Amino acid sequence: MFKRLLARIASALAKHKIPYMVIGGQAVLRYGEPRATKDIDITLGIGIEGLSVLKRAIKSLRLTYLVENPDDFARETMVVPVVERSSGIRVDFILSFSPYERQALERAKPAKLGRVVIRFASLEDVVIHKIIAGRPRDMEDVVSILLKNSDFDAAYIKKWLREFEKAIEEDLLGRFADACNNLKKKCS
Repeated sequence: MFKRLLARIASALAKHKIPYMVIGGQAVLRYGEPRATKDIDITLGIGIEGLSVLKRAIKSLRLTYLVENPDDFARETMVVPVVERSSGIRVDFILSFSPYERQALERAKPAKLGRVVIRFASLEDVVIHKIIAGRPRDMEDVVSILLKNSDFDAAYIKKWLREFEKAIEEDLLGRFADACNNLKKKCS
């Protein structure tokens, strides 16, 4: 179900010329251990100014909005939540607005799913997202990803975690160090 919907979404976003990357649990499945996930999170290469194009893509996909007024909700949260009614799969389209997100979109990795190419966030960007979220499940995902993939750019991860620490005043580098310590290896 997820693969079919991801393929449909990738095709629709390409048709509407909306850059994107799959993040969250679906990206963890690509880089880490298999686990249950109930939704699809997609960061888009458009801001609020591209909302009308996104709404056309959503309409073509026959997805249903989960909020009464998607425009107002998107302006407040930068997220457009929808659901595919037939499967019950929720999709969060996340509008981008920061230099980090724009760089992460450029670093996204294509993967072929049947005849469709789907763009996943890079391993490093998935780790950054998960460390910022910081929930126990997210930190387990980080350990799983780092354990399974020994070749990653720790300097890139640390650079962006330092930047985010300034903005949200949380010890993100400490979380990354803890994840590395759980692996019994140095992440430098």
